Amino acid sequence: MLTALVLLCLGAFLLYLQLRIRRPKNFPPGPAPVPFFGNLLQLNRINPLKDFDKFAQHYGPIYGIYIGSQPAVVLTGQKMIKEALITQAAEFAGRPNHMMISHVTRSKGVIMADYGESWREHRRFALTTLRNFGLGKKSMEQRILEEVKHICLLLEESAGKSIDPQHLYHQAASNIIASVIFGSRFNYQDEYFQTLIQTMEKLTKIAIGPWAMLYEIAPVLRIFPLPFWKAFHYFEKITRHGLKVVEEHKKSCVAGEPRDLIDCYLEEMKKRADQRTTFDESQMVTLLFDLFLAGTETTSNTLRTLTLYLMTHTHIQEQCQREIDEVLGAHDHVTYEDRNAMHFVQAVIHEGQRIADIVPLSVFHTARTDTQLRGYSIPKGTLIIPYLSSSLREESQWKFPHEFNPQNFLNEKGEFVKNDAFMPFSAGPRVCLGENLARMELFLILVTVLRRFRLVWPKDAGEPDFTYIYGGTQSLKPYPMIVELRTPGKTHGYAN
Repeated sequence: MLTALVLLCLGAFLLYLQLRIRRPKNFPPGPAPVPFFGNLLQLNRINPLKDFDKFAQHYGPIYGIYIGSQPAVVLTGQKMIKEALITQAAEFAGRPNHMMISHVTRSKGVIMADYGESWREHRRFALTTLRNFGLGKKSMEQRILEEVKHICLLLEESAGKSIDPQHLYHQAASNIIASVIFGSRFNYQDEYFQTLIQTMEKLTKIAIGPWAMLYEIAPVLRIFPLPFWKAFHYFEKITRHGLKVVEEHKKSCVAGEPRDLIDCYLEEMKKRADQRTTFDESQMVTLLFDLFLAGTETTSNTLRTLTLYLMTHTHIQEQCQREIDEVLGAHDHVTYEDRNAMHFVQAVIHEGQRIADIVPLSVFHTARTDTQLRGYSIPKGTLIIPYLSSSLREESQWKFPHEFNPQNFLNEKGEFVKNDAFMPFSAGPRVCLGENLARMELFLILVTVLRRFRLVWPKDAGEPDFTYIYGGTQSLKPYPMIVELRTPGKTHGYAN
C-alpha cells in the first residue's frame, strides 16, 4: 500500500515536471504559472484589467504571463507601448496564428493577417480606396450626414419616450461603412442588413469569449462538437452573403467607374490576373469583414459612452451646445472643418474615447523574431499584449485620469490639445484601419444630435451604471435615454 502511494506520488511529480511551464532565460518577470492554465486562474474572468494593473505595480511596465502554455509579454504605459509598437515596430508587428479568430478567418484580410506582403498590399489597398471614396473629404461628409438624417428622424419619432440607443448607433455606424463597401446604405429594417449585423455580433461574442480561450489552450477539445465551432459556421454564413453580393457586382460593374470598394477590388483582381497575387475573393470577403468590425464597434460604443456621460453631466452637455450654436449659427449643417473652431466639443469627444476604453488589450501582437526589449529576451512567437488602458489612465499623463473631464484635452486657454498617451486605436503600423473614419463619424454625429436634441437621463431609471462589460471590446451595459427637441441657442431646462 505504501509502495503504491509512493509510486503514485512519484508519478504525479514526474507528470508535473513534464507539464511544468518553463520560463525562457532572461524572460520578463511575472507571476508563477501553473500547468495547463498558465496564469489564467489568477485573472478575474469577468474583468481581468485590475489584475493586469496589480501585476504592473509589482513587476513594472513590462512583465511576462502565460495564457495556457503560451508565453505573453504585457506592455504597460505609453512609453513602453510606443517603444515596442513604434520604435521596434518590425519586431513586434506579427499576429498570433494559434487563436480561434485566426483559424476562423484563415489569417486573411488585414486584422489577423501576419505582417507580410499580403497584409501590406491589402492594408494599402483599403486605405487608398477609403481615401478615394472621400475619407477626410466632402464626399465622405455627405455619406455620414446622410446617415445622421436617419438617426435624427428616429430620435424625433421617439422624442419624450425612453429608448435604448445601442442598436441605433450600431446600425448607423454599420451603414456608413456599408455605403463604402456596397455602394449604398440599407434600411434599418432590411432583412439582409439585420442578418449580417446579427451574425457578426454572434461571431465576435464567441471569438472573444471563454469558448475561444478553451479552443486555444486545449487543442484536444477541437475534435468535439463544442460551441466554438459555431464561430466557423457564422463566418461561413458571412462569407456566403459576401460572395453573393460580389457575384451581383460582377454582373453590373463598369470598368473604370467603381461604385464601391467591391468594384475596386474586382478591378484590382483583373489588373493582377497575369501576376502571382494575394488578391482573390476569399481575401476580399475577409477584408470586408475586417472593415465592418473596424468601422462599427469603436464608433457605436464610443457614442453610447458619450451619450451616458452627457446625460449625467448636464453642464458639459450645455457647454457643448453653446459652442455648437455659436460656431454653426444659421448654417444648415455641420462640416468636419468646423471641428477646428469647436475646442470644447473636440475635447469632449476625445475624453469620451479615452474613458470608453473600447479595446483595452488591443489586438494581440507577436514577436516576429527572437529579440530584446528593455534588456529582456523575447523569443519568436511570444504574444505581445499592448495594455492600452494603462496609457489611457496613466496618472502621470492626465490631469484627471480616473474621471470623465474634458479638461484632460484643454490647455489653460481653453484650446484643444492632443496628448501622447491618447491611443485608443493602438499605435504603429497596425494602428486601427477605421481610426480616421471613426473620428469623422463621432464629430459629425455628435454635433448634429446635440444641436437638435437634449439628451436626458430618465427620472425613473434609478442611478446610472458606469461599469463596463469586458470583452475583446469593452462596452457599457444597456441603458435608457430620453431625447427632447431643442431650439439652437436654448440650452437650459434639463430634467434632473
